[in-house]
Amino acid sequence: MQLDTYISDLLYRYECVTIPELGSFLTQTVSATINETTNAFFPPKKVLSFNEQIQKNDGLLAHYIADVDKIPFEVANKKIAKLVAALKDNLSDGKTVNFKNIGDLDFNTEGKITFEPSYQLNYLTDAFGLSQFESPAVTRELYKEEAERIEKVIPITVTSEKRKSRPYLKYAAIAVVALTLGGLVASNFYVNQIETHNQLAQQEAEKQLDTKIQQATFNLNPLPAITLNVSKQTGNFHIVAGAFRVEENCDTTVAQLKADGFSARKIGTNKYGLHQVVYASFETRAEARKALQNIKTSHNKDAWLLVKKLD
Repeated sequence: MQLDTYISDLLYRYECVTIPELGSFLTQTVSATINETTNAFFPPKKVLSFNEQIQKNDGLLAHYIADVDKIPFEVANKKIAKLVAALKDNLSDGKTVNFKNIGDLDFNTEGKITFEPSYQLNYLTDAFGLSQFESPAVTRELYKEEAERIEKVIPITVTSEKRKSRPYLKYAAIAVVALTLGGLVASNFYVNQIETHNQLAQQEAEKQLDTKIQQATFNLNPLPAITLNVSKQTGNFHIVAGAFRVEENCDTTVAQLKADGFSARKIGTNKYGLHQVVYASFETRAEARKALQNIKTSHNKDAWLLVKKLD
């Protein structure tokens, strides 16, 4: 029995998954971020950590294993204890303990457990279908100095006497007015150019974002179809096939899955406005877990289990 799969399943739904007598994997949700140097956008995610101090058995892992494998709770606890003993032996021998899609555990020089996350999976279900992407920087040119220079232009006052004795002042005044008007026209022209550039850059960034989301939401491999015997479409355990920004693509996917023998349907949109499609819904976690393993093996390795009560 491998603990990786069970722990990975639980990390999607819980903030703390404890391995008795070893420690606990913890998750913390962080918001979407932008790298100002590379212009890379990162979706929201759950950050993993490990706390060696939290070792008390809360029963969560054992209950889940017992439910999935159809074994008594006491037997599940004994299997966990046996695996933990083997893991501790490996750590004591200086070996690295790897939990697939979670991270690596090691002993440091002080005999304490250190953890290095793998970052291969995003355990935040609300961010499903979102991936990292880069967008060109939007360049803005400021004409503050030019605007200040125009605002500080001082009107020239010329009396009739001076106009007669100094005719060149008339031409100087005309030149100042001409230069001011020319500066205003040029300034407006450049400002309009900048606004047009910024608008095009923003549209391109939004286009790339929509494209990335649409491409990352659903990918069916051309593998042989399997048939699931689902008696009814109720329950809180749903096997998600994908999520789409365009509802027409959602309807096409449902029709395709139904043609392949699945009881596919739409279950509404998530918080990002993406339309979700499921292979089927189940009353118990054990039924959903069994069907999910079959689908990942034979149809779509990116399918995942959503636990949600539908309205």
